Amino acid sequence: MSAAFDTHGAVELILLEVAGADFCIDIRSVREIRGFTASTPLPQAPDFVLGVINLRGAVMPVLDLRARLGLGKTEASGRHVIVVVHHEDRPAGLLVDAVQETMILPMDQLQPPPRYDNGPGEAFVDALIPLEGRILSRLHVPSLLPLEVLEAA
Repeated sequence: MSAAFDTHGAVELILLEVAGADFCIDIRSVREIRGFTASTPLPQAPDFVLGVINLRGAVMPVLDLRARLGLGKTEASGRHVIVVVHHEDRPAGLLVDAVQETMILPMDQLQPPPRYDNGPGEAFVDALIPLEGRILSRLHVPSLLPLEVLEAA
C-alpha cells in the first residue's frame, strides 16, 4: 500500500520503540512477541543481522531494527524484545527496545511519506501518521527483510 492510499476502513498497528523513537507496523505482519534471546552470529551477514535463533525447530534470522534503520547498533540485553514478523511465509525477528501498544486507526489518517530524488527505490517507511502532537512512521515490513537474509537463514 505504498503509493495508493485507501480512504475506507481501518488498520490495526503495533507501536514499537526503537532508539527513543516510535514506529509502528501493521499487526497482520506480526506472528508473536517474545523476550530477548541471544542469537548465533552468521559469518558475512550484513551489520544489521544479529544472527539466527531457533524458533520451535525453525531457524530464523534476527535483525537489529535500530541498525537496519540507520540509527546505530543496539547493545542487546534482557530488556529488549524480539517481534517475530513474516513475509511470504518466512519469519524473521526484529529486535526492538520495547513494544508499547496496539491501536486501530482509520485509513484516512495515514499519509504518504515524502519522496526524494535519488532516494531509495524501496523505502522503509510507507506511511506517516499525525497523532497526538507527534508523527508516527509506519514501517513496511517486506522492505526491512532483504530476501537474501531470509534465504541464508
